[in-house]
Amino acid sequence: MYMETAAHILVVDDDHEIRTLLAEYLDANGFRTLMATNGADMRKVLSEARVDLVVLDLTLPGEDGLTLCRNLRADSNIPVIMLTARGEPLDRILGLEMGADDYLSKPFEPRELFARIRSVLRRTQALPPNMASPEAQQIQFGRWTLDLIARHLVNSEGLVVALSGAEYRILKVFLDHPNRVLNRDQLLELTQGRESDPFDRSVDIQISRLRQKLGDDARTPVIIKTVRNEGYVLATAVTVES
Repeated sequence: MYMETAAHILVVDDDHEIRTLLAEYLDANGFRTLMATNGADMRKVLSEARVDLVVLDLTLPGEDGLTLCRNLRADSNIPVIMLTARGEPLDRILGLEMGADDYLSKPFEPRELFARIRSVLRRTQALPPNMASPEAQQIQFGRWTLDLIARHLVNSEGLVVALSGAEYRILKVFLDHPNRVLNRDQLLELTQGRESDPFDRSVDIQISRLRQKLGDDARTPVIIKTVRNEGYVLATAVTVES
């Protein structure tokens, strides 16, 4: 279990009291906590230490949390939990679209954040680590290339196909775990940072849209296949280019 190796949590918040409170609580409950006050500090810590998860405040001075989350997600799979004093649904949606794994509104109890961290780590470490993506700029599969910098698809004729944030995240999960069956719970948790609901069909809708953009016939798909009673699988060879 991840708790046995003391996961490293980076708390990025410009409020000294909050940083100190969270560090003391998380350290007392089995994590090792690192701290940063802004984007520059965050990048410095990330370059010097192992970080398993980032707790990132939305309203930072200078570069805000949404910008930092987007930039972090462009070249890293480190899980992110966003904090904000705002509770509007739009902020939560924007955070998730930027690639955050979960979202917590202030004020909150440290134990609630602790539970969220454990949940996100459990989800993101639920899949075998040997398929984790290396540093890369492009991923090729079939006649398609996913541009990890521009976050769009390019086909063999050079046609660019735009992806929504949700479509990009779910495709990236498939490409990180090719030829491995992923169920709806895993896909929802890894892409949207929340637990599944029996009536939630968002994963199926996103996959349907992806298939349309990939030209993958929904009745007889050859790229993203449906595995009856199990989930979905990216059934094609994947090549990563740095």
